[in-house]
Amino acid sequence: MSAMTVPNLAIGSDHHLMPVLGFGTAASPPPEPLLLKQTVLDAIKLGYRHFDTSPRYLTEEPLGEALAEAVSLGLVGSRSELFVTSKLWCADAHGGLVVPAIQRSLKNLKLDYLDLYLIHWPVSSKPGKYKFPIEEDDFLPMDYEAVWSEMEECKRLGLAKCIGVSNFSCKKLQHILSIATIPPSVNQVEMSPVWQQRKLKELCKSKGIVLTAYSVLGSRGAFWGTPKIMESDVLREIADAKGKTVAQVSMRWAYEEGVSMVVKSFTKERLEENLKIFDWSLTQEEMQRISTEIAQCRIVGGEVYISKKDPIKSLEEMWDGEI
Repeated sequence: MSAMTVPNLAIGSDHHLMPVLGFGTAASPPPEPLLLKQTVLDAIKLGYRHFDTSPRYLTEEPLGEALAEAVSLGLVGSRSELFVTSKLWCADAHGGLVVPAIQRSLKNLKLDYLDLYLIHWPVSSKPGKYKFPIEEDDFLPMDYEAVWSEMEECKRLGLAKCIGVSNFSCKKLQHILSIATIPPSVNQVEMSPVWQQRKLKELCKSKGIVLTAYSVLGSRGAFWGTPKIMESDVLREIADAKGKTVAQVSMRWAYEEGVSMVVKSFTKERLEENLKIFDWSLTQEEMQRISTEIAQCRIVGGEVYISKKDPIKSLEEMWDGEI
């Protein structure tokens, strides 16, 4: 089949174009490097151009190898046709460590620049300690001013086209906006029909920040996952009526909410299915049903169970009670 075209959203003051559907590489356990590399090549052939990684995922190097191979094989005309996101891990979220961290990511990815660099979580941990889950005693409060200033430096140096944050609550996002010279372009957070992030979405929209959803399908199969989306009666009824899958309805809902999304799959058939959400739409009534008839519930633990002792308490603290 010919490659599908994914719509773009313009992000940041430079209006850099970001494909609304990204290929996520976070998995527990991490994917085998050869599997990831082949899946990325398959994804590019299908039409994916946006790839999301992090040092935490242990996927930067195989992703970089796959992207280099895609360019050399002519699957894309040049690097500029690809959109690559990586993130600043908690152990590097300190003054003096941000620029070296992005430089390591670029080396791993074999790239000269990132399209988007995000602060992965709004907490810091002891420098040099990359053990995961993070030990309780290793957490440190983030010096937002120092870290964001160095994120801005990454953009000024041309190491990142755009900068942003991930897992930031309304309160924490407003704090970054109050100190920023260059405001964040993106906030990547958990968002799905069972956790719709209405308050955060409105804030981001009012500030010109693009919201990117992860776990839009519930991250089934991961230790932090939930079956609540794929087993939703409301989503199933809508999917059956439209001749679509529950996953496609969930993703189409996110698209019609005006957000971008990062979705993970390592099977070619599912990758192809996930692309088939742009040539049909949900009715106003269907959108209303999803908005009002599905119980709201965070995926407790998220991508990081921030504390092994008490994940719910620590997530509440991170989200300033917005949980």
